[in-house]
Amino acid sequence: MRYSKTESGQQAFKARSTLLSARQRSAFILFDGGKSNLQVLAATAGLGITQVDIDHLVEQGFLVAAGHALAANDSTSPSSGTLVAEPPALPVSTLSPQERYSAAMPIATKLTASLGLRGFRLNLAVEAASGFDGLLALLPKIQDAVGSKSCAALTQALKG
Repeated sequence: MRYSKTESGQQAFKARSTLLSARQRSAFILFDGGKSNLQVLAATAGLGITQVDIDHLVEQGFLVAAGHALAANDSTSPSSGTLVAEPPALPVSTLSPQERYSAAMPIATKLTASLGLRGFRLNLAVEAASGFDGLLALLPKIQDAVGSKSCAALTQALKG
């Protein structure tokens, strides 16, 4: 299932509503109508996001099934049961660098952690990367260490 943000969800996000935990805020950022909930769960696995968190966002009306027609006042129910064709996936490049960094960081950490002692320094470098540019600079080193095929998800998250 693919979800998009609702107007009320964006307002709650901007207002730092208590209905959104810090973890849920991180997941909320990634929902753009193009990514499936499984992709968002994979990207936020390091934060402990579960399907329960996504269900909470839907129940609060912060997310709606992608392609679901929303009224201007955002009063339509996201659980109407109507089947709607999903729009084509949007390219990741439409995301801001911060959003791409948030999606890529758990992937990079998982890849470098899987190297064990052999990748200890690289793992430290990934954890010390302070933003999108720092993580993007480490991409070639991660590709060399784990292989281009294993690094495809990270490359997609960073470059689109």
